[in-house]
Amino acid sequence: MEIWSAEIRQSVLLTVELAAISTAILLVLATPLAWWLARAKGWWTEIIASVVALPLVLPPTVLGFYLLVLLGPDGPGGWLARLWGARTLAFTFEGLVIGSVVYSMPFVVQPIRNAFAAMGERPLEVAATLRASPLRTFWTVAVPLARPGFLTGAVLGFAHTVGEFGLVLMIGGNIPGHTKVLSVALFDYVETSRWREASMLAGGMVVFAFAVILTMTLVDKRAARAAA
Repeated sequence: MEIWSAEIRQSVLLTVELAAISTAILLVLATPLAWWLARAKGWWTEIIASVVALPLVLPPTVLGFYLLVLLGPDGPGGWLARLWGARTLAFTFEGLVIGSVVYSMPFVVQPIRNAFAAMGERPLEVAATLRASPLRTFWTVAVPLARPGFLTGAVLGFAHTVGEFGLVLMIGGNIPGHTKVLSVALFDYVETSRWREASMLAGGMVVFAFAVILTMTLVDKRAARAAA
C-alpha cells in the first residue's frame, strides 16, 4: 500500500496553503498592532493586549464555538458569504483562514511587540534629528531592528497554524480537499484504525516541531550576538 497517498498529499498541501496565507495576513495585521502596543502609554494598552492574548488561554473549543456562530449563516460571515452566493463561511477554507488568524494572532503580535520595545527610543530619536518622517523611520529603522521579532512571529504563526486541531475541526469539519488539514486527517486515521498513515503523519509533525524549536533557538542566539 502506498504510504504517500493522494489523500495525504492533499492534506499536506492544504495545511501548507492555510499556514502560508494565515501567516502572511498575520504579519500584515500584527505589525501595526504590535507597534502601537509597544509605543502606547495609556491604561487601555494592556486591556487591548489582553484581548489579543485571549486565544492563549481560551480552550480552542470555546473560541471555535464563537467563531462558528460568527461565521455561520446568521452571523456576519453568513452575510458576507451571500455577496458571492454562498450561505456561510463555516466549513469553508476561507473560514479556516479567519479562524487561524484569530487563533494565532498572539503568537505573532507578542514577539514583534517585544522586538519593537527592546530597541528603545534612541534609534528613533537619531532618525528624527536627521529629519526622517515617522513613516520612513518606521520602515528604515524600526522594522530592520525588529527583524528577529518578525522572524520569530512568522515561524510561530506558521507552526501554530499547522498544529491546530480543536478550532479547525469545529469551524471547518472534515471535508477532503477543503478543510481536512493534517491534524484533522491524523484524528480521522486514528478513528478508523489506519495506524500506518497515522504513524506517518504523527512522525512528520514531530520532525516539523523539532525543526521549529531548533529554528527559534538559532534565531534567539543570533539576536543575542547582534545585541552584544
